[in-house]
Amino acid sequence: MKVSVIIPALNEEENISGAVASAGKGVEIIVADGHSTDSTARVARALGAQVYQAAQGRGAQMDEAAAKAAGDVFVFLHADTRLPESWLEAVTGALKDGRVAGGAFRLSIDSAGIGFRLTEGLVTLRSTLLGLIYGDQVIFARKNAFLKAGGFRKLPLMEDVDCVKRLRRQGRFVLLNLRATTSARRWTARGMVKNTLGNWLMLSLYMAGVSPRRLCRWYYR
Repeated sequence: MKVSVIIPALNEEENISGAVASAGKGVEIIVADGHSTDSTARVARALGAQVYQAAQGRGAQMDEAAAKAAGDVFVFLHADTRLPESWLEAVTGALKDGRVAGGAFRLSIDSAGIGFRLTEGLVTLRSTLLGLIYGDQVIFARKNAFLKAGGFRKLPLMEDVDCVKRLRRQGRFVLLNLRATTSARRWTARGMVKNTLGNWLMLSLYMAGVSPRRLCRWYYR
């Protein structure tokens, strides 16, 4: 079972080395770079990753990289997130069950403080009770299931939630007990409450039928 780790990146020279290193050996590592203006591509290549330039937008970057990937399994790793030790064994072990189409990890935030622990707990509840998975939980999928589901549809926002919803139609979607560790930068930059409420607002609007492209304009404005 060959595994491809796909990392979308844009101006991530400070984080890309950690993401690539966490993937380890024995897997194909592809960085889908959205035409960064910093040293992201150079740093990734120096660590042995393949680097492809892609149209900006996380969904488009991951879809373009998936089209070039050689693996039977795709693992989508954000540039500011780290895979845990023994992640590869956990992923391939879960996929030994032919009924499993894909899955994700639990979330750990790389910062101290009770607010972050509370957020982690809420993410676990969201994932287990509502089945809502975000990309910082490192989504993985069988190649054939991912392609049949339509990939990320090149969506600029909510590409993760949208893809997981369609992956579930291809088979079981599992939540592993291991935790992927993501940067706290979004929460520290925007504020814990503002970031959390903003995410829930975007999710609610998406569930109500607002297009991801319109949400993207609102979110980044």
